Amino acid sequence: DIQLVVECMGGKEPAHTFVKRALENGKNVVTSNKKMLASYGNELFALAHQKGVKLLYEASVGGGIPWMAELRRIRRIDEIESFEGIFNGTTNYILSRMEAEGCEFHEMLAQAQSLGYAERDPSDDIDGYDVAYKTALTCLAAFDCFVDPQDIPVSGIRNITKKDMNYANEHGFSIKLLGKGRKKDGILQCSVMPCFVPKGGTFASVPLNYNAISSVSETLGRAVFTGQGAGSLPTAHAVVQDMLDIATGADIADHSITPCCVDESAEVTCYIRGGSIPFPYVAETVDEDTVITVPLSYAKLKELTDNTRGVMVIEVKK
Repeated sequence: DIQLVVECMGGKEPAHTFVKRALENGKNVVTSNKKMLASYGNELFALAHQKGVKLLYEASVGGGIPWMAELRRIRRIDEIESFEGIFNGTTNYILSRMEAEGCEFHEMLAQAQSLGYAERDPSDDIDGYDVAYKTALTCLAAFDCFVDPQDIPVSGIRNITKKDMNYANEHGFSIKLLGKGRKKDGILQCSVMPCFVPKGGTFASVPLNYNAISSVSETLGRAVFTGQGAGSLPTAHAVVQDMLDIATGADIADHSITPCCVDESAEVTCYIRGGSIPFPYVAETVDEDTVITVPLSYAKLKELTDNTRGVMVIEVKK
């Protein structure tokens, strides 16, 4: 008699096995598990379609904003061209407090952990992987593209220091960790990177553990959604909304999923501290260990900075 299964376990397994089994048995599923769904979504959405049931995941991205529902509404009459945003409340809290108090990263990480915003092992958050999962799921909702999170270019904030914050402040910027995606002429570009954003702008003003995500579509233009991106109550709110949509028979179209590869030829200009960047790729020398690069493809950026201990990469938004 069970018609709906809710999964909020976290992690890939056994959550994936349980969700797959529920779908195989013709049960609707609501999940808040971004890591599992971003990893196995291609398989699970196909299975849900085959069995004629729903697999909803509002709580997995943006907590209680509600980001997925707004994307569905926009797409009913419009085509989404791109998105970008602050998807992770933990890193936004750390960056906001570092900027406000002039403290070092490890101090604000400890504070975030004491408040329950960061896990004991914060790697997924501070290394950008949590945002990569959410970026992959947003590509699914916005573009019907299933992209492996491991294929998304990712840089985190683990190595950020007061020096980077001071540079940003002196040049009129804040630093925010942004997930971004764009699809044009069938080509998908997406990334997760810390970015310099103008003070007074939409993203710079997002405080503490809040999220803010924007979409650009053909007729609506830019739309911005902000709110509590994490926490027990915002997550529960999103889960119950999905449950109500299923219970009331809301008309939610299935994804027409296409596996997509990320185009790493898109170029980005970066502030890089701590790496040894060859002269031809340097546009400006900031000091003895910090440069501003010429525009680099994500593939070249990865080649230049991968496996460099302590390197900090921040996108200079144009």
